[in-house]
Amino acid sequence: MVPKLPGGGGVGYRRRPSLGASLDAHGGYLVRLDTFSGLALVRLAREALSMDSAPGATALRVTINRRRKVVRLSFLGPFSQGRQGAHWYAAHHALARLLSAAANATVHAYVYDADEGEEVIAYGNGRRVGGERVVYEEAELPCPLDELDDEVFTRLQSRWPMGHLAYVFGLTRDELLRIPKAPLARVLPLEGTDASAEAEAMTALEALLLGPAQPPRAVTDAG
Repeated sequence: MVPKLPGGGGVGYRRRPSLGASLDAHGGYLVRLDTFSGLALVRLAREALSMDSAPGATALRVTINRRRKVVRLSFLGPFSQGRQGAHWYAAHHALARLLSAAANATVHAYVYDADEGEEVIAYGNGRRVGGERVVYEEAELPCPLDELDDEVFTRLQSRWPMGHLAYVFGLTRDELLRIPKAPLARVLPLEGTDASAEAEAMTALEALLLGPAQPPRAVTDAG
């Protein structure tokens, strides 16, 4: 059994009253993008599913943290549901490889499970460039678990894979762990869409990422 912290949740996520219930396990792909322009996400997702031998996905869910332009991608399908679905991403990285090459950006496949551990695997230019995994039962602690105060525990978490990735993205660990619930989200169907529908969906994603267009400021003649 993974030791439990006061207030619920596993070692990976200490629940505080202001943060509500502990988080469900989740996984996916994380990347920082300045634009969706030129990215054929639907085509890449279909190709990745074929490479990973994962039939049955109906859509790609995209959630965005606009402040830091961090994008999370996850599949909607029977294989990606629940805790087992979160762990699917530990071994299926085709979309991370394809997107890292297409976007010229580092894409991180990840798994977070508060009762077991967390893992981040990085891809750049289509190749694996790094990775780290922590199993909470095996994590080295500076003192017995029940003696850890919040400040020490927060510093400890910041060195774990999801904490380090949050730092790279300029987010708090909590912000990154909650990105699946981000209000800026769109679902891209992977079946039954034509080129014009896909282009429209990408335009909508671009608007989510960049925010509403700002009207031009009025220029007055001071002379």
